[in-house]
Amino acid sequence: MTVIEVEDLRKNYGNTRAVDGVSFTVARGETFGVLGHNGAGKTTTVECLVGLRKPDSGTIRVLGENPARRRRALAQRTGVQLQQGELPDRLRVAEAMRLFAAFYDRPDDWRAVLERWGLGPIANKAFGDLSGGQQQRLKLATALVGGPELVVLDELTTGLDPVARRETWTLIGDLKAAGTTAVLVSHFMDEAEELCDRVAVFGNGRIIALGSPRELIGRTGTGSLEEAYFALSGEGR
Repeated sequence: MTVIEVEDLRKNYGNTRAVDGVSFTVARGETFGVLGHNGAGKTTTVECLVGLRKPDSGTIRVLGENPARRRRALAQRTGVQLQQGELPDRLRVAEAMRLFAAFYDRPDDWRAVLERWGLGPIANKAFGDLSGGQQQRLKLATALVGGPELVVLDELTTGLDPVARRETWTLIGDLKAAGTTAVLVSHFMDEAEELCDRVAVFGNGRIIALGSPRELIGRTGTGSLEEAYFALSGEGR
């Protein structure tokens, strides 16, 4: 089953075309990577997917719905963790989970989600007192407390140390094992190579390559997704 369908998506900001004819699909249970440099169009595309921005033209269907028209209904079926989505420093872990659970009509038991993601022992800690890895784990848990069919994760490991990054990879792997569909926006090619079934490489508002990490590596005759990315995008030359 197809969870996301995007066809000829276009979005302008004044005279700047941020997204220029983007098309792709995401299947149920797939972890789909969105890659590209700043300004490549990936963030605008994801914001259109979750209903935060309205496309100028093209069509989007997420779980069979138009996100621009049915954002509230889709919010009950999706979990979103955006890069700019910080929590107040004084908000305690349990308070955050209880708050986010209240946004959903039929949330999972937030206490059970806390335990599932290893947050039970720090339930009374304030967000500002958590390590970087613990903060990311909490933000991921708040995106999952509604029991979403689809989760969108934007730059989940940016700013984390190597240990915390690897811990977060394990959490994403657990999501994948559970069959959750995920869209993962990342600057880190090693992360996408490790976690994603397929990736879309964005450049100048368009998708310049689409396929599994292995396919893109093979297509470019390189040894890693990072090398394939540079070969496809022309960056670093």
